[in-house]
Amino acid sequence: MGEMIDARSIVNGMVGLMATGGSTNHALHIVAIARAAGIIVDWDDLDAVAAVVPLLARVYPNGKADVNHFAAAGGMGVLIGTLLDHGLLHGDVQTVWGPGLARYRVEVGLDEAGEARWTPAPAQSQDTAVLRHADQPFQPTGGLKLLQGNLGRAVMKTSAVDPARHIVQAPARVFSSQQDLAAAFHAGTLTGDFVAVVRFQGPRANGMPELHQLTPLLTILQERGQRVALVTDGRMSGASGKVPAAIHVSPEALLGGDLGKVRDGDMLQVDATTGELSALVDEAEWAARPHATADLSKNSIGMGRDLFAGFRASALPAELGGGVLHG
Repeated sequence: MGEMIDARSIVNGMVGLMATGGSTNHALHIVAIARAAGIIVDWDDLDAVAAVVPLLARVYPNGKADVNHFAAAGGMGVLIGTLLDHGLLHGDVQTVWGPGLARYRVEVGLDEAGEARWTPAPAQSQDTAVLRHADQPFQPTGGLKLLQGNLGRAVMKTSAVDPARHIVQAPARVFSSQQDLAAAFHAGTLTGDFVAVVRFQGPRANGMPELHQLTPLLTILQERGQRVALVTDGRMSGASGKVPAAIHVSPEALLGGDLGKVRDGDMLQVDATTGELSALVDEAEWAARPHATADLSKNSIGMGRDLFAGFRASALPAELGGGVLHG
């Protein structure tokens, strides 16, 4: 590990994330891996990389293709090759296959005898609806965007969201769990345009679970013609889908993050073009407003949660990787 992980390989990981429109989980994992190696990376760095690395892949959820289609189009051999050719990767890194990232400009398969064989990757993508070269990208910037403002700092997976939905200004509807939002949906009370705020979902609050139940519900409302967005200190990874979702809000509500100040009806601005994440509330009122609290007692029991209480209590903020304090 000490030979593999250095600043160059961390940057390569960020480049790969942006070029593929990959999982928002990596906004946590890359930061945590880097910190464990003594390298300080934050969301400003991810945002800076996203600004210069083009989106080259359309794979679910930012497209209809799956990883099999991606592989058939040329896969990692084509992707790494075009990124190297355009100076967007550090080629002089150590890898598990030996020195130099150019070793991965290959396709792996079986020959007629059933033995593994390595052949040069295609010079061109075999399906430009799935995989493209860096000089003909799907979009000139990467798949993630940093949002920040008086609600904190968050990331949004923009590659899966229609650009027409990159800006949502609407009243807040506040919930303390995805189950509460689901209950409101089934009761038919989620009407009109709104920004769903689902808070107390961060590393310290409940271990930052996957909020996968939210995506289909909000997608249904969006398809009905409502303008909706999500703001949460929880995690959605690949499930963020087509709904604009500012996730991993840091600091989390439990640690005094200002997401805890939001009230139903507050006008919120979620803007993936300018990177704004704000409550449009008078500054003096916002400064004086107390933070909400929530009953989190159920987060401590069942499914082994009591065993992990110590880890939750020492978890770092999402922007620092959500890992555990040590040393």
